Amino acid sequence: MDFGTTKYVIYAELVADGYVEKNDIIGAIFGQTEGLLGGDLDLRDLQKSGRIGRIDVEVINDNDGKSYAKIILPSSLDRIETAIIAATLETVDRVGPCAARIEVRDIRDIRAEKRQYITNRAKELLETLMNSMTDIQDIAEEIREYIRTREIVEYGEEKLPAGPNIDSSDSIIVVEGRADVLNLLRCGIKNVIAVGGTSIPKTIVELSRKKITTIFIDGDRGGELILKESLQRCDIDYIARAPKGREVEELSKKEVLKYLRLRVPVEQYLQQIHTGMDIPRGEDGDAPLEVIKDSLNNNGNSTKELLTFKVFKSGDQDLQLKYIQLSIKEIEGTNKIKLISPTFEKILSIEELSEDLLPEVSFLISDAPITQRIIDRFFNGLNSNLVIIGREIYVTKKPSNLKILRYEDVM
Repeated sequence: MDFGTTKYVIYAELVADGYVEKNDIIGAIFGQTEGLLGGDLDLRDLQKSGRIGRIDVEVINDNDGKSYAKIILPSSLDRIETAIIAATLETVDRVGPCAARIEVRDIRDIRAEKRQYITNRAKELLETLMNSMTDIQDIAEEIREYIRTREIVEYGEEKLPAGPNIDSSDSIIVVEGRADVLNLLRCGIKNVIAVGGTSIPKTIVELSRKKITTIFIDGDRGGELILKESLQRCDIDYIARAPKGREVEELSKKEVLKYLRLRVPVEQYLQQIHTGMDIPRGEDGDAPLEVIKDSLNNNGNSTKELLTFKVFKSGDQDLQLKYIQLSIKEIEGTNKIKLISPTFEKILSIEELSEDLLPEVSFLISDAPITQRIIDRFFNGLNSNLVIIGREIYVTKKPSNLKILRYEDVM
């Protein structure tokens, strides 16, 4: 039924001792209640004014000789008047020639049902609305990301993807490709520049000599190859790595900042290679990275000639070479260095090395890796006949007055 403006609905059931039809029941209801409650609650008048809706009757005749019916009566009266009308229905005791009785089963408040429907539907609509809304923080982050990604520039003659702060910052972060640059820009890091392949561009080589340089590589074989070449050609200060099997471009902001905080100085990294700790290997089980340069150019002098100095009282080159070999064995495996001068010999760690000790030194024998940073710090501009002998040499820019040998050159 279409209840329209109905407030309440009366549900009743009728049982008649004989065969009756729908019209008989409706007629009995109107006839037997007429004048019972006065003009104000007369069912015919109430129906004409629309305060009582159309009475709906569904008759069910049974084989036991009785008739059963369901009666529905909509009411726009208030609840007291509706209850009175419901009670009035139960006064009907005959339908046609048959005895009958009506019993009210329920009075339902249609407005309560509508309110419940409104509540449930409002919840559904609100949930849909909330799911479709964009949080203000998301909007702000989207705008910030748009601005950051617009900040990517082309840097140098190779037009490398880079952040806007390469020139203004005293440090740079070198990554593999454009996607890595975009990800770091999203994280608010603007002093980033990409290699753009496995070959290190000249622009990055030159930048690494002027600025503190961190290389941030992927955790795959491609990252290993870029690290290998960068250590050969660039002046790298720090190494940061994505986890194995992952790329810098797919890291979250939290992960990017985490792995940059975990960067290690290049000397520490090379030390780990030297001691066999945390040695990076490719997916095929490649040997540890080797970045020792073969072209250390000692101006064609023989090893014996390079070892001939007045530091020894004897001029016997073979004896001097033997002494160097014994010194190498003395510090082998200690990760320390030995200084030899005409007036003293000292064994100390690389951290204990100072500029004050070096002017008199003729030989520096190192069981620790010799890196470009060590050369730049202690030996650039040093005017002496110093010879450096090291187990591992990681030098790309050797001062012309410096002589550098490896262990195998003298052993």
